[in-house]
Amino acid sequence: MNPTFWLERWQKNEIGFHQDKVQPGLIKHWPALNTAKAERVFVPLCGKSLDMEWLAAQGHNVIGAELSESAIDAFFIACGLTPSIEKIGTFAVKRSGPYEMWCGDFFALSRETFERVTAAYDRAALVAMPPDMQARYAEKFAELMPANSQTLLIGLDYNTHEMKGPPFAIPRDAVHALFKDHFDITLLEARDGLTKSEHLAKRGITRLEEASYLLRRKA
Repeated sequence: MNPTFWLERWQKNEIGFHQDKVQPGLIKHWPALNTAKAERVFVPLCGKSLDMEWLAAQGHNVIGAELSESAIDAFFIACGLTPSIEKIGTFAVKRSGPYEMWCGDFFALSRETFERVTAAYDRAALVAMPPDMQARYAEKFAELMPANSQTLLIGLDYNTHEMKGPPFAIPRDAVHALFKDHFDITLLEARDGLTKSEHLAKRGITRLEEASYLLRRKA
């Protein structure tokens, strides 16, 4: 993941990956985590996702991490919130209501920040990582997540001869290879995602599997 590439995408508003509706897989499968209200939920590479508003509506406190400060600012504006700003290390941390957003490099996040996190939701982070960075991402994510915490992970798979990411293909066997050392993995659902991904269909793919996983961090 080239930081300059992603910052330019946000600057130019080339954000076809942003969804204007809450991810159906989140609504369907979040109850499988049985996360209590007021728990802290981590959303890596959160952008300005509407999914965070949905998580907050369930009573959770949302901890987002995002490289683009403009994405975070756009999220708060859309919510009608004016955040406080605190400088912590290399991060600008913006807080308002149930939201705490860490603006900076995901790989620079500290484990101590996430000691009270009990759950996470990854729809956009793993699929944003090119194959040569996926293992590094999985290791960092495992480092951040406390023992027994749970994650709803949504991955995509398609014929990589038809399209190059992002989003990058993450076949089921790749998910297991990346996370099996630190997480117990349960496949919740694998469904055809092409009919609801018009922008990806326009890029030439003829098959798209959207798979939802429950990851439980091992002790």
